[in-house]
Amino acid sequence: MKDKNLLADIESKSLEELNNLANEIVRDLENKDPEDFSQGFQELVKLNNFIEKKFSQETRSISKKTKDKIDEIIVYGKKT
Repeated sequence: MKDKNLLADIESKSLEELNNLANEIVRDLENKDPEDFSQGFQELVKLNNFIEKKFSQETRSISKKTKDKIDEIIVYGKKT
């Protein structure tokens, strides 16, 4: 991780980009000395929490869109 503030722009990233970032942090941690491990691990935990939150939001959004489509189909079916 060359950039000290790697997590600064995570809000604008897709889940795939966030997954790639997490993999990058893990690879970096595998090559660190134990003394340098703490900061990278903290970044990974923050990133993981953000990914969980974003995944949950996207899941709710997909569920709502699906429900809306089903409701639309049901209403349309009743009209015919």
